Amino acid sequence: MQDLTIAVVGATGAVGAEFLRIVEQRYSQIPNLKLLASSRSAGKTIKVGDKELVVAEATEQSFDDVDVAFISASSAVSHQLAPAAVAAGAVVIDDGSAFRMEETVPLVVPEVNGADVEWHQGIISIPNCSTTPLVMAAHPLHQVNPIKRMVADTYQSVSGAGGGAMYDLREQSERLMDADSNTSKSEKGQTAYNVVPHIDRFLETGYTFEEQKMRQESQKILHAPEIAISATCVRVPVYISHSASVHIEFTRPMSPEEARELLSAMPGLTVLDNPDAGEYPMPWDVAGEDDVFVGRIRQDLSHPNGLVMWIVSDNLRKGAALNSLQIAEELVARGRLKPKHTSGVTG
Repeated sequence: MQDLTIAVVGATGAVGAEFLRIVEQRYSQIPNLKLLASSRSAGKTIKVGDKELVVAEATEQSFDDVDVAFISASSAVSHQLAPAAVAAGAVVIDDGSAFRMEETVPLVVPEVNGADVEWHQGIISIPNCSTTPLVMAAHPLHQVNPIKRMVADTYQSVSGAGGGAMYDLREQSERLMDADSNTSKSEKGQTAYNVVPHIDRFLETGYTFEEQKMRQESQKILHAPEIAISATCVRVPVYISHSASVHIEFTRPMSPEEARELLSAMPGLTVLDNPDAGEYPMPWDVAGEDDVFVGRIRQDLSHPNGLVMWIVSDNLRKGAALNSLQIAEELVARGRLKPKHTSGVTG
């Protein structure tokens, strides 16, 4: 990895900043980095390791010397820049929804379907940050006892909507601390002291696009279009980490003990499941962790073939930035990604 030149489009955003933190933590020798963002952020400096790197404006001409382009921006930006990066010879790892459901684009969580990187045609997508923990937990169970149906209710942190939403939560919390909830109504976009069952736009089905993404992306990653999936995605006043209450119906009964054993053996997943001792995953504790955490694994009393579990993960790390780096590592390990040159750090 240290010989690669990696362009980070959206380097000044919440996911981009986490990407750079993970690079510092994960590699003793930092790869060559090219930091890119909008024209508003061009000229800013960001320290990575012992280097002060200057952020440049992301344009279609930004990728000539790049091996991997990590894009965390709007779909419009991805559609504009990804083809240019591919044409310049880079592999694009895209964090947005622009390409996820295209048949020619692998949608990858390396621990689940890492082999799918083999058939990329220049672009690889990262799933939605609420999809990743779901498929991480479902995969080892599905391999042993095929899943027929999943119902997921998410509790998603405001960082999933970007750094601006994190600032808004802080500002709203301070302003509303002494407000009288009996005489006032929720303001538009209010997450402080609130729970909002609305992430992304509503569709004709009554589901939101976020909920549709969880269904379609999970089926694609698990190579299981037959699994019935329903989701309700909710924004909660938490800064970092997404949580989900998940009901899974299997082909045949599965005991919580067997599920714990299978989940414990899954790379990148930690079972924290001792409710009597107060041990179960919570967003505050999971923030900053690489693993997906699973707890409260129990029999579903409403179905003989069902289990219920509670899943929490840091949406900025495994839900986005870490997963992208792991995809690049997967490409390198499979001999599908080699540096064009071995120049020094660029900025």
